[in-house]
Amino acid sequence: MTPPVLCYHRIAGPPELGVTRVGRSVFARQMRALAEAGWRTLTLADFATRVQRGVVASCNEFLLTFDDGYASLADHAYPVLAELGFTATTFLITDHVGRANTWDVRYTWRRLAHLDWPVIEAWRARRFDFASHGAAHVRLTWLADAPAADELARSRETLRARLGEGAGLAVAYPFGASDARIQRLAAAAGYELGFGGVRGGRGGKGRNGNTLNLARVPVYVWDLGSMPLGLRRDRLGALGTLVADLANRCAVGTSLMLTLRRQTSDIRS
Repeated sequence: MTPPVLCYHRIAGPPELGVTRVGRSVFARQMRALAEAGWRTLTLADFATRVQRGVVASCNEFLLTFDDGYASLADHAYPVLAELGFTATTFLITDHVGRANTWDVRYTWRRLAHLDWPVIEAWRARRFDFASHGAAHVRLTWLADAPAADELARSRETLRARLGEGAGLAVAYPFGASDARIQRLAAAAGYELGFGGVRGGRGGKGRNGNTLNLARVPVYVWDLGSMPLGLRRDRLGALGTLVADLANRCAVGTSLMLTLRRQTSDIRS
């Protein structure tokens, strides 16, 4: 059985119009409750060993992930985890490391900062993992083969050059969007693991042993309990996972707005 994978985005920072921001107190309470209940986090390498070799996962271990790599993680999330002996994997948008989130629609009054390389390298030295969330955070399934392959390869090479070979192990597909074609391109780029949405890419959670089609459960603003819904094994957990899946699928609207914005910018230039 594949260990469960949680996906957070923003921790603390300014309020937003979207659903991805989780308050620092909520996050800290959830992590402390998990630690007290005997849960432990996996490194990305340990997770890879379990899914690639078919190692039976312990009932109380999970992979904790963050998408986008916002700078607030170093202030509000990583210290909480380090205090508890937890670790996490952060999927970085490599073109925007150390820059503002101009790739996204404007959910906050001011643009948000991303982690920069010195901070990333410092937390990497403390056994926090970093991997790819693409180069520019575009929906890969809407790209032709060549630009999709470039997005995947360019991000991976940047990470390997800055952080070492292990940083090229995994990709989290932007917006959780992948299909068999994108998974083939990810494999060709050198990735061993690929994370999609709640049901993986298309076809479910690692169907047929496909480690480039792995599922994650996002933790959104309404997930306020001490036990994140993605780790619950009851009806409430199942309902929470369903709602998270629906919310994740609504991100197609964000993709449309970003695509229109890029096309308008191209026309003006």
